[in-house]
Amino acid sequence: MPATERFKLREAASTSALAVGLPATFAVVLASLALLTGFGETGTAKAAEIIAAAPAIARHQEGRNFYNVISIPPGAETLYLSGAGAQPMADGSWGSMEEQTIDIFNTYKATLEELGWSLEDIVQVRVFAIAGEDGELDFAGFNTGYQQFFGSDINPMKPVRSFVQVADLVRKGWLAEVEIRAARMPL
Repeated sequence: MPATERFKLREAASTSALAVGLPATFAVVLASLALLTGFGETGTAKAAEIIAAAPAIARHQEGRNFYNVISIPPGAETLYLSGAGAQPMADGSWGSMEEQTIDIFNTYKATLEELGWSLEDIVQVRVFAIAGEDGELDFAGFNTGYQQFFGSDINPMKPVRSFVQVADLVRKGWLAEVEIRAARMPL
């Protein structure tokens, strides 16, 4: 199919997706379905209707950093990632709470992408944190790092979240250990 026809199909897919209340990001999926089925714009509109009728993950009670409630419907794919902390920096130090948080979520981002998932699929974040050497828990530092990954330009989605201060963590140098759960609806 010539590039101009593919462009027109993508435009039609975007229009169809928006018409049934789907994000424009579904345009690529819809255009692919239409191309694969050979139904062109008619197939794109039908695919948009089918996707719109499917159950979706529902988010409720949005706050600045997380939702209070996320409902996962039957049939969703789920992924559970074990708790992880930051890696030591090149000089052997561990960095601040903000630096550790960024390192942790960069690692999760890479792991998810390697498995064909994304940050947008994360529905739950559970954090275990300790006070730094000054005896204070740097909650603001955690949130500053966290906000780069959730409710941000790279990922507008937010999970539900628990944040618990504990007496100590398993690995010396860690200020936080984070575990995540992800869910998505199969296409």
